[in-house]
Amino acid sequence: MLPETGPEPQLPPPSTLRAYLQLVRVPNLFTAMADVVMGFLFTHAAIGGGDAWVFGLLVGASTLVYAAGVVLNDVFDFAVDARERPERPLPSGRIPLSVARKLGAGLLLVGVAWAWLGGFLAGDLRPGLVGSGLAGCVVLYDAVLKRTPLGPVTMGACRLLNVLLGMSAAVGPWGDEHWLAAAAMGTYIVGVTWFARTEAGQSRRRHLVPATAVIVGGIGLLWMVPGRCDPAELVPLLQDEPGRWSLLMAVLGALIGFRCLRAVVEPVPYRVQTAVRQCILSLVILDAAACFVVRGIPGAVMVLVLLVPTVVLGWWIEST
Repeated sequence: MLPETGPEPQLPPPSTLRAYLQLVRVPNLFTAMADVVMGFLFTHAAIGGGDAWVFGLLVGASTLVYAAGVVLNDVFDFAVDARERPERPLPSGRIPLSVARKLGAGLLLVGVAWAWLGGFLAGDLRPGLVGSGLAGCVVLYDAVLKRTPLGPVTMGACRLLNVLLGMSAAVGPWGDEHWLAAAAMGTYIVGVTWFARTEAGQSRRRHLVPATAVIVGGIGLLWMVPGRCDPAELVPLLQDEPGRWSLLMAVLGALIGFRCLRAVVEPVPYRVQTAVRQCILSLVILDAAACFVVRGIPGAVMVLVLLVPTVVLGWWIEST
């Protein structure tokens, strides 16, 4: 007779916390915050008094809507991820699909509510309207447009609206410099989204090359921002030596473009995904550069500190 054996030992379940952090792409949440911090500082000389509550609500609204967007993205992509990325939280079964649906919808509703509350405190309808528009674009992208030619454009619109959300409590109407800064970040993301469309498989150079051009074009729009600002609002360094700004934009454009060109030369998933991750990280740096235009080093540093959790958490949680 075979000796009696006890029940087979049960392996500990995977970390539920890590699964949820993966689902919301937690490193990327700080890039959404960076847009709003830049936008708010671009239109406010300081954060204090009642502005602090408005600022916190707008940052929170952006973060929640972004988190909702990536959760709903995985909900709508469940079948595709089951084939291409079965290790993700939903196809692997670590998080039930029904739970993810409710989580995504809840995050979206709370995010929009916070945007309207921020607008109420600021006495302005723009935060609520922009937050609602952002949420609408997120759902439209995830549910309808992601795999169409309009997908990258819709994602760029989401980033443009995210920057405008930070600017939405500005005193007075938006100027050319505000629209241009938002358009620069939106254009950059159009390129990044286009670049990343086939990152899970073999990418094609005929897509990667124009996508890289759009990414660099976004940086080119950012280069134009100081020229649209009131000269009195520029930091003294840019008033005295405008060439410094051109040099900074040239360096950032070269570094980001070089990372993309490496993937163009060798368009395998590892190269493309690495370039996409680096482009996402660079969002924080570009936001900091935009903030520097009118708020100098202190403003830029307030944005740059968000790079720390983005990088640190990126070592543990995948950002794509």
